Amino acid sequence: MERVDYVDTFIAVAEDCPAKTGTVPPAKGDDPSVSARTYALIAGHPYEFTSGDVLFTVFADRQGIPDEDRVHARLEFFARSQPCLRSSQLGKRYGWGIHADARGRLALYAVDGPEYAEFTSGRRSADSGAPITLTRAMRNSRARP
Repeated sequence: MERVDYVDTFIAVAEDCPAKTGTVPPAKGDDPSVSARTYALIAGHPYEFTSGDVLFTVFADRQGIPDEDRVHARLEFFARSQPCLRSSQLGKRYGWGIHADARGRLALYAVDGPEYAEFTSGRRSADSGAPITLTRAMRNSRARP
């Protein structure tokens, strides 16, 4: 696993997230935003991809990297530090919590949904029955003293 992968973790929305419900990021024109691509990949394939898979696939698709070059490109991509999904606009702006299961596979949950409430209240546990780690997406702005 890459250093950006989470296991048995729920990333709740940022404290200052303006969304009161999960909102699909807009796809503007022919080149969807990083948020729109990330949303489509996770929402279209729940519990199929890890954070590393999602981050690299979005990068490679935006760069137009052909499939046959992706193994080498992935090694180069993760040779440098990469931001994790806590910095994603899905949790900072669009109202989506991200769950990583015991295998590090991801799914999205809307901030106003019952599953989201179960994760954030601690009523939902990992596949093994152990509690999951609860963290938050990064704030949009610095906290004021």
